[in-house]
This record gives sequence, C-alpha cells and structure tokens, in this order.
Amino acid sequence: MPNATDSKESALQRIADALERLVPLPARKPNLSFADAFVWEPEAERPRSVHNVNRVPLSLLRGIDGPRDTLLANTRRFAHGLPANNALLWGARGMGKSSLVKAVHATIRENQLSTDTRKRSDALGLVEIQREDIDTLPRLLAQLQESERRWIVFSDDLSFDAGAECRSLKGVLEGGLEGRPENVVLYATSNRRHILAREIIENEQSTALRPSEAVDENISLSDRFGLWLGFHPATQDEYFAIVEGYAAHFSLEEDTAQLRHAAAEWSVTRGARSGRVAWQFIQ
Repeated sequence: MPNATDSKESALQRIADALERLVPLPARKPNLSFADAFVWEPEAERPRSVHNVNRVPLSLLRGIDGPRDTLLANTRRFAHGLPANNALLWGARGMGKSSLVKAVHATIRENQLSTDTRKRSDALGLVEIQREDIDTLPRLLAQLQESERRWIVFSDDLSFDAGAECRSLKGVLEGGLEGRPENVVLYATSNRRHILAREIIENEQSTALRPSEAVDENISLSDRFGLWLGFHPATQDEYFAIVEGYAAHFSLEEDTAQLRHAAAEWSVTRGARSGRVAWQFIQ
C-alpha cells in the first residue's frame, strides 16, 4: 500500500500541474523588423504585417502641393531623429489625405534605403490603427516604444460622435504623464477639422453654462496636432491635371480633348471633382 507521504506528494504534483495549465503562456514579443507596414490588431495584442500596401506614387498626387511638401518635410525630419509634429489631414473627401500619408512613408523609406545604407528592418515603419480601436492606442505605443525603429502611427477617417470618446487620445498626443514615445509620430485623417461632428459641438455649446468653455473642450483634441493640413475640393483644372497624370502613368493613348470631355462627364455623374473620382474614371 502506498504510504501517506507518497499520496500527498502525488496530490500536490497534480495540483501544481493543473495550476500551470491554467496560467497563460507569456505573450511573445512581436517581430516588428520584417515588414515595412503593419495593421494593429488589439485582440491579438500585436501588429499584423502588411506586405502589399495599397498606395500610389507620390508623383501622382496632384493639386495638393502645399500639404504634400509640408508633410514630406515633417516626416523627413522625424525619420532623421529631429523634432516633428503630429499631423491632422482634414478636409474634402477623396482628395488624397490617406494616399498622401502612405506615399510619403514610402518615399522616405525608399530614400533611407538608397542613401543611408541602412537595413530594411531599420527604415521608417508604418502602423495603421482603426478608429474604433483608438482606446487601445497606449497598448500599441508600449510595443513600439521598445522598437529601435521610428514609426508613423496612422489612423484614417478619425472622428468621434461625442467628446467623452476622444479624451483617451488627448494624453497620448500631449498633456499626459508619458505622452507619445520619441520614436513615434501620429498622423490622422478626418473630413472634419475638429474631428467631432459640428452638431455635437453646437449641442454642447447650447447646453453648457459657459458655451465658450464647451467649445474649447471639444476642439482641444485637434489643437494637439502640431500640423493642420487642409484639403479642399479640386478645381476643374486641378481635376483635369489629376486625370491626365493618371493617364500618362498608365500609358493611355487618348486625345487630350476627348479625355477631358469624358472626365468632365464622369465627374458630373459622381457629383464631385476629386482625386478619387479621377482614379475611378481612369480605372
């Protein structure tokens, strides 16, 4: 018969084995060196690599020369370890806000690889975070902070339906105890200059004891972006220039007058003139 000591040791071992199975395995440190771009997946607690980024060359983006040059210069300074601003790209839909961010990243990265003789794993990285996952941004930044690379964190079509939902972002941009890591800059696009819907701002202004303070609170998020880059609807000449640039890029042999006539008709059916409409026309 087994003695009491053996029975106790066996029971304790079974308990220890069971407890060990209950304890989750430590999360593996994500490998952020084998790709140029990632998408943050909060459920998996790691950025997912993107090997084929949906983007167009910087040279094809027409009618946005001012924002293009400013964002390119800001990103170049950041990539070289110099001070740089978070940027809010706001304005007319379809005018290339998100395309500009991706194109600038590609341009700077390619320049680094060709002139700095650095490894691909050290070049400027890009991570996209969905707007519905903004509350998990601190968890993403905690991982990027441990990386030796410099990173653009990009959020497309950023907007909030109520002021309370955007407060977690304010501390990351400026004002929080930690703020953003030195190796990270945040670029966001929005159709709204102040990110919140106008009716939300006006409603809070009308119900506040001090309306001016309510407005200040709501627009303070956008104020935390050091760069405001405005995008406005394309004029007809700008629209034609975009169309002709795309046509030349794809070597489409079309008479210029006929091309413009067809492009104008297309824009009328879409009710707008923009880079997106021009791209859809060329497709």
